[in-house]
Amino acid sequence: MELSQVQQEAAKIVSNIEQVIVGKRHVVELTLVALLSQGHLLIEDVPGVGKTMLARALARSVGCTFKRVQFTPDLLPTDVTGVSIYNQKTQEFEFRPGPVMANIVLSDEINRATPKTQSALLEAMEERQVTVDGVTYPLPVPFVVMATQNPIEYEGTFPLPEAQLDRFMLRISLGYPSTTDEIEIIKRQQFQHPIQELGEAVPLESLAAMQQAIRSVLVADEIQLYITALVKASREHESVYLGASPRGSLGLYRTCQARAAIQGRDYVIPDDVKSLAVPVLAHRIIISPAARIRSVTGKNVVDDLLRTVPVPGARPAAKK
Repeated sequence: MELSQVQQEAAKIVSNIEQVIVGKRHVVELTLVALLSQGHLLIEDVPGVGKTMLARALARSVGCTFKRVQFTPDLLPTDVTGVSIYNQKTQEFEFRPGPVMANIVLSDEINRATPKTQSALLEAMEERQVTVDGVTYPLPVPFVVMATQNPIEYEGTFPLPEAQLDRFMLRISLGYPSTTDEIEIIKRQQFQHPIQELGEAVPLESLAAMQQAIRSVLVADEIQLYITALVKASREHESVYLGASPRGSLGLYRTCQARAAIQGRDYVIPDDVKSLAVPVLAHRIIISPAARIRSVTGKNVVDDLLRTVPVPGARPAAKK
């Protein structure tokens, strides 16, 4: 697929999803960026703003198989990956795949499960495979985990392990709709939910071609240096206990390629990096205890880095 076609196909997907998700175009585009980058997405927000519906609308729009896992404190790892069951007729063990065997897996309220169950996704998210009873099973292609979580201050939640947070390429938040958008949501659901009539915008084959096409988007040496400089600065910031990993650099690199292609460009510009730095890097940064007392967040740190790290091609500010 040519890069010029990627923008057209992406516009179809975004328009289709917007039949269900009203007034959140930026969030929808970020979701598509994650999908085209073959990265996993963490949606953190309060209940009832459309996190689950966004995942369902995306799956329907691109013709992907979709499975949903409701994470609860009593959920077991085998409830996610699958389990081997002894068949008395054949006198052999048979593998019964879990819901992780789908193109798009929605891990709903992932932080309500125990760390042991959360960790069941680690191998699947990084290596695109699961191992059950010593046997490794490959996952479908494409494979994307879309996880939702309530804010950690809500009761009955467990914080995600740092290793798992780092495997999410993007973390986004929908937020409450405006008054106008909320009225539109009410009108659209007067008789039935729009998701019931939502059709396929592009076939699965086109999605695979789009994922391959974005890799040819040019990322100049100066932009690569800018990306790595931001990540390196996150490790040296005074408020940070642990900065972003090389996986963060690669995630920012890949998502910038996807954003450029969606906007009809075959090259990445600094604005791509700036717009994606917070959703890609903020959740990977662990704040030091002293800074946490001052209510410093990962977003605050990334915003500070964007102000201080020189932008390629920008002229330095004149000294007063």
